[in-house]
Amino acid sequence: MHHRLLLPKSEKVTSYMSDSASISTPGTHPWLVLGTVATAQLMVVLDLTIVNVALPSAQRDLNFGTTDRQWVVTAYSLAFGSLLLLGGRLADLLGRKVTFLAGLAGFAAASAVGGASVNFSMLVAARAAQGAFAAIMVPSALSLLATTFSDPKDRGKAFGIYGAIAVAGGAVGLLLGGALTEYLSWRWTLYVNLVFATVGFVGGVLLLRRQASPNRPSLDIIGVLLVSTAVFCLVYGCSNAATQGWSAPSTYGFLAAGGLLLAAFAVWQVRAANPLLPARVVLDRNRGGAYASMLVAGSGLFGTFLFLTYYVQLTLGYSPLLTGVAFLPISVGSAVMSNLSTIVLMPRIGPKPLVSGGMLIASLAMAWLAQLGSHSEYVDGLLGPLVMVGVGMGMVIAPSISTGTFGVAPQDAGVASATVTVSQLLGAAVGTSLLNTVFASALTASESGRSGSPTGNALASMQAYDTAFWWTAAIFAAGFVISLALLRRGPLKAAGSPATLRRIEAPIS
Repeated sequence: MHHRLLLPKSEKVTSYMSDSASISTPGTHPWLVLGTVATAQLMVVLDLTIVNVALPSAQRDLNFGTTDRQWVVTAYSLAFGSLLLLGGRLADLLGRKVTFLAGLAGFAAASAVGGASVNFSMLVAARAAQGAFAAIMVPSALSLLATTFSDPKDRGKAFGIYGAIAVAGGAVGLLLGGALTEYLSWRWTLYVNLVFATVGFVGGVLLLRRQASPNRPSLDIIGVLLVSTAVFCLVYGCSNAATQGWSAPSTYGFLAAGGLLLAAFAVWQVRAANPLLPARVVLDRNRGGAYASMLVAGSGLFGTFLFLTYYVQLTLGYSPLLTGVAFLPISVGSAVMSNLSTIVLMPRIGPKPLVSGGMLIASLAMAWLAQLGSHSEYVDGLLGPLVMVGVGMGMVIAPSISTGTFGVAPQDAGVASATVTVSQLLGAAVGTSLLNTVFASALTASESGRSGSPTGNALASMQAYDTAFWWTAAIFAAGFVISLALLRRGPLKAAGSPATLRRIEAPIS
């Protein structure tokens, strides 16, 4: 139970600083701390997309099938998303510096193993390990950044730089992945992480200070097991449908188990003494709408990256580097619209018209991509919908992050931030699995009625791509309906008057 305590100004500052110190004690060079944290964040974001461009080369080298390839992408986002809340709790228990450095070291080791992979299983296991260590590192990085910059002006600049890296990281990943694959090998899309990790680790050792936390929350082991197992069952069930079909017991059995485990997780979070995800965080209508929107956005966006990568390289014949350049309109449109949405539009009209409008634009872009043919030109067939996807996602993702972390109690700020990221990553995992299954099923059905000639195979592939893009359009259309139904009208408003808000600066449990 929280009590509002009116304290003299000096005591409020002492209490706040005590809480901050319990999280971490920043180094003496705050902008160097930012550089360290930003390097780690760039590495994590890069690995959501850097392997996409390298997938065709890795598939040829390690000889794995079309139905298996999505696990190279999904294993990373699945482990990352399902363990992120646990990573936040571990940071509270062990200290931010310890978990930050451990996450960096583990990420580097997993990257080295992945780059040296001799078969498909080794590569997927390494990618899953990358995601697990990223889940340990990211909450620590955010907390270190938040407690290093206490001055509002500097804090705004720091988070602006951090946010820009988060938005631009996807584009950098595609470009870097293309260049490394074309001029070195697909393996260097993993080896390059050793450079980033080394810079971040050395900076962390020299600049960050460790201080034990006086408040050590109990770890919700049952909650961790329930949510992690639920997500695995859902993703595995979607992936299994590619080879066994939707009516196979191994498909619907895992999907049903995943749904039941998620329901059990929700019930447990209400009853647990120290829940992994407190109900008060997600039951707010605006925050719930933001999390649902991030789930949909992750599902559609990362599925789009996967299919467009194969279409551009295998159908249009682009090199890996040119493929990375081809995706730039998505990142440019997203970066521009993210800033316009959060700085100019959100304070005036709120998140509802932005998020729902962005979903609608993305859905229309997918319907446009569904018209592609085997001889489509980039300017006529791809440029327009790519710009639309970028603009649409800029209207969805940045406002959803802002809304999903708005109005939470100070002690819930970390878990709210983690939930936004979890929603996007779980959406990426489930969406990639589902859409890859749809593509594989459509390809098999289309090939069965053709002669097997190169022309027939090309037509079968295009029909499968079109089917996948139509499904993605439907996913974004569902996001349009969900955001309209859940998000409230008007700008975001904090509960209570300014005086009331000042009184909760020092919550006492």
